[in-house]
Amino acid sequence: MEKFFSIGEAAEIVHMTAETLRHYDRIGLVKPCKADEWTGYRYYSQREIVRLETIRALRCMDLSLAEIKEILSYGDFGKIVDALKRAERNADEKIAELQDAKAKIGRARRHYESKRQSEPSAKAPFIKVLPRRVILLSESMERPAVDNLWNYHRHFYGQLPEELKGDFAFEDLAGIYEETGRQRLFAVCTKYKQTEGIRVLPAGKYLCADCTEENRRQTTEALLARAETEYGVRPDFSVLLVVLSGILKWNYQAQIFLSE
Repeated sequence: MEKFFSIGEAAEIVHMTAETLRHYDRIGLVKPCKADEWTGYRYYSQREIVRLETIRALRCMDLSLAEIKEILSYGDFGKIVDALKRAERNADEKIAELQDAKAKIGRARRHYESKRQSEPSAKAPFIKVLPRRVILLSESMERPAVDNLWNYHRHFYGQLPEELKGDFAFEDLAGIYEETGRQRLFAVCTKYKQTEGIRVLPAGKYLCADCTEENRRQTTEALLARAETEYGVRPDFSVLLVVLSGILKWNYQAQIFLSE
């Protein structure tokens, strides 16, 4: 015997509110399958429950109710498959965005946890041995800001050709790359293919110093002068690596390449 569910029971099963189910009824998205002729109470069958569960999943993928209604109206399996593929891609992008946000929040949390026992920033220049790094330069951004620092992975994926997006992955690491007087924001690649904007930072010794937004230019120029006078090198590029100092705050570590 087929089982039927009241609006309250159906709402509990699909983790929605009764008012949400009434709204879906009003707009013709999901209507109860029968009504009691004496009480006027309306009931849902298992078929409507499945439809509601499907709607909830598609809503999690940021599809509008109008888009969902269109998908559910399709009688063509090919169209249904294409629509669900698009929904899956939306879900993948949302998952990547959440993972990126989680990583940034984790970095900020670890910063606050270690704040009491951390050493002060190194004001004096120091030598640091760094591995080879491959970076992708932004086509339009010159420096970080609150809005782009929290979404920079999306920015870099967005500038890649569609056929190359699957060939790239990025560390949770960004900075400013300067060459021939031009500054550009960059992301550090963990996976890449050769394309416009790729640069290689060679492995080796770097002359470094911590700095802030206010004194980063002065610090970089001082390091370049010291690299030339003390080490006899004048590299073609300089790097300012972003160092988070809070959820919406950051400093830099200036890095000047000396030798391999």
